Amino acid sequence: MTNLQFLAKLKMFCVIVAVIAAVNLVNAQQNQNDLHPNRVFSKGFAVHSHEDQFHLYEFTRHGVGGNDIQIEILYAGICHSDLHAVWEEQKDFGIHSRYPMVPGHEIVGRVVKIGNNVTKFKIGDFAGVGCMVNACRMCGYCLVGKEQFCEKGTVFTYNSIDHYHEHEITMGGYSNNIVVSENFAINIPKNADLKKAAPLLCAGITTWSPIKFSNVKKGDKAGVAGYGGVGHMAAQYLVALGTEVTVFDTNEEKRNDAKRMGVKRYVNVRNPKELEGLNNTMDFIITTIPADYDPLIYVRMLKIGGEMAVVGLPPNSNINISKLPLGAANRKIYGSLIGGIKETQEMLDYSVANTIYPQVEIIKAEPSEIDKAYKNLKNGKMKFRYVIDMSTLK
Repeated sequence: MTNLQFLAKLKMFCVIVAVIAAVNLVNAQQNQNDLHPNRVFSKGFAVHSHEDQFHLYEFTRHGVGGNDIQIEILYAGICHSDLHAVWEEQKDFGIHSRYPMVPGHEIVGRVVKIGNNVTKFKIGDFAGVGCMVNACRMCGYCLVGKEQFCEKGTVFTYNSIDHYHEHEITMGGYSNNIVVSENFAINIPKNADLKKAAPLLCAGITTWSPIKFSNVKKGDKAGVAGYGGVGHMAAQYLVALGTEVTVFDTNEEKRNDAKRMGVKRYVNVRNPKELEGLNNTMDFIITTIPADYDPLIYVRMLKIGGEMAVVGLPPNSNINISKLPLGAANRKIYGSLIGGIKETQEMLDYSVANTIYPQVEIIKAEPSEIDKAYKNLKNGKMKFRYVIDMSTLK
């Protein structure tokens, strides 16, 4: 048998295994439907393997319990981490892809049903769902508003085992509805720009949280490494706080966008001259880069006592931090993961009150449109954020 024949048979075997797994999941869902007739019918877009394209997919969600709300999804943002989960499984980062997978953790919609015990929402309100849908709410992390680090296991919005609902796999926001506890839903003000609000539930809180943690204040000099869907949110918050903002990116087409958003300096890191004179000048830097890079470039820019927050998630990263202890002497470097529910609500309210939104491109709820968006994200052809208009789902 030749190598080509072997690879062809191996690929066919993998396809068969994926199909069997999908059939088993459908059968399991049917069994759940028989046991729980109050389950909510849903439809959206799923992939069935890491090599798959998006397809229309029908499934069910757990019923609306006493503390739950059902949201008719109007808009769903596409996050770069969606691409990682769908196409680039990363066990080193705790990402284990489960298929079929309906991604999406930037969700805005209208409340259409509420449980008997719900007090936070009423039918007709606008509500949002971010990266998580449940946690124990009793452990040390949960009690201080850091549910994303729940000691008993955070339930994330998709591709996660929901141990509060018979261990079903969560399905995300590329769909027509979602059922979630009112404690993990965010109030969306009626005057919010809904089509731009969805990415705030991830890109917004991901940058807001470390900025607040580092107590960045007016007059500070701040840097944003990576000026994409997440980075341009960080820049807007930092500008609003009165800091002098420097942005670092490789795309010359974004220079005018940065200027329009109030950024003081735009540095194209592919031009060494633009990097000159920046060492020991920054109070705070946030790195949002979703690709391999040299972190020491930015560490050296920090003043003594300066802080650098790392929120980017490079795929299969080869970043070498072995030299950081010396290069980072008397500087602080830390990672940050989204933010808790209370903090997310504060971010959302601040954003709407100050008209701080992501730059978005609205696409139709069609498989080909989502596939195209993913390819553009992977190839660096998208400046900021895609948002799916779920009202166009047929």
